[in-house]
Amino acid sequence: MHVFDRARRLRAAAALTSISLLAGCGVLTDEGSDTEHRLSVGTTSKPSTLDPAGAWDGSWELYRNVFQTLLSYPTGTVSPSPDAAQTCGFADTAHRVYACTLKEGLTFSDGTALDADAVRHSIERIVKINADGGPSGLLSSLDKVETQGKQKVVFRLNKPDATFPFVLATPGMSLVSPAAYPSTKLREDDSLVGSGPYTLKAYRAEGADSGADLERNESYKGFADRKNDAVTIRYFDDSAKMVKALKDKQIDATFRGLTAEQVVGLQDQADGPIHVTESPGSEIHYLVFNPKDKYAAKPAVRRAIAQLVDRPTLVEKVYKGTAEPLYSMVPTGIAGHTTDFFDEYGRADAAQAKRILRTAGITERVPLAFWFPTDRYGSATALEFAELKRQLEASGLFEVTVKGLPWKEFQKGVQKGSFPVFGRGWAPDYPDPDSFVSPFVGKRNAISTPYVVPEITGELLPKSRREIKRENATDYFVRAQEVLMHDARLLPLWQGKMYVAALEDVGGTELTLDPQTVMQVWELYRKTSWD
Repeated sequence: MHVFDRARRLRAAAALTSISLLAGCGVLTDEGSDTEHRLSVGTTSKPSTLDPAGAWDGSWELYRNVFQTLLSYPTGTVSPSPDAAQTCGFADTAHRVYACTLKEGLTFSDGTALDADAVRHSIERIVKINADGGPSGLLSSLDKVETQGKQKVVFRLNKPDATFPFVLATPGMSLVSPAAYPSTKLREDDSLVGSGPYTLKAYRAEGADSGADLERNESYKGFADRKNDAVTIRYFDDSAKMVKALKDKQIDATFRGLTAEQVVGLQDQADGPIHVTESPGSEIHYLVFNPKDKYAAKPAVRRAIAQLVDRPTLVEKVYKGTAEPLYSMVPTGIAGHTTDFFDEYGRADAAQAKRILRTAGITERVPLAFWFPTDRYGSATALEFAELKRQLEASGLFEVTVKGLPWKEFQKGVQKGSFPVFGRGWAPDYPDPDSFVSPFVGKRNAISTPYVVPEITGELLPKSRREIKRENATDYFVRAQEVLMHDARLLPLWQGKMYVAALEDVGGTELTLDPQTVMQVWELYRKTSWD
């Protein structure tokens, strides 16, 4: 990960996210039942769809384990390396022609060849379908895809884009079988066809046993060195249920969704049957203001809220030392991180917030509804929004209503523009500041709320994407963060660390998170008595 340490930055860092994983055992034998050999991982982050063309969200955690991409991140690396591809690289000095040659003999789990035509089908359908909440926004620089024989794919870009290899390495660019995925619509059943480390044997979208059963893909040809043969990922709607399942040994590990109290509680039992692994993370949580709402559309309202939010109190009360404040959309540990919101607004100040509103002619208490997903980021989210309500109403300037919905309903409301203010979490598409700026701007973006910022989209991002040496792009992102701060359409709150809690006989937890903070379940294994 590129690291850029500005003198004025705060240590604006770690907040908690937990995902639960269930991972398979070491070596299968003919003895014993399947349950004895299968690891199970719990998470509160359920896929929104099984079709990669339809999701630009936490669904990627499943995709990484069942699909391949042309490029990926082998364990311990931060630069894209070939996966389904044998080689990839820019074929011109203008960074507008990117070519990949595929490995020989790749197939999908349905027997279809993973060749150049399949790659073109996979990428083109993302653009054609252009699904709400889908990853088509990542391909804004793509002009067309060409094939040269069975093994070579050429991507012609409409503008220079040094980040294109990073885009191809995201799970959003997962390769799918042309025989199983229509070119103009999403696949909507509860199955999938990929070429990744695992195949999906069963998927249960709803109910107490909601989950995904994964088994080793015997035809897989990729970088993943699988330490197990079978993994069940269980999806919980409540982190307390997930922790109970771990303590009762109904699951072997957990990833996203633990509350701060649960992490601290599990850490306090570190010498017991459960161990907790902490990893640096770059996931951020933030508020989005919808310009369709008459109050959220007013810059003075947004800036007054930015002046009132007390991040240190928020993270201390809700996250109990497992989180730190975040004052920019680009988190610490990523090149170009700044602390612009602190530099501009300083500490929470109700008198200054009042002056901001009064100067804009706003004299009455401002009514706003804050929305959050109840089953996405863990049970602490409700506590977080209750604390935001308390802080804003304590100023006497706002009247806040807090409302929550399950993720799928929440997403529909976001896409319809129904919510004045809503909370989101974001894990990077790739470990580069571009991944914390470009997804949020433009008419179509990852927050499904149009945000047109000409200076960023027309000047700063194009210039940054001409820089193959990414450290040379830092100044463009420093300026972009300044623009985002002045608009205050996005309000950063906190940044997360990653925690994996696992039973004492489960190993590999320290290697499970890639640079996109996506769980790599193939690293998990059941320890033997001689480990």
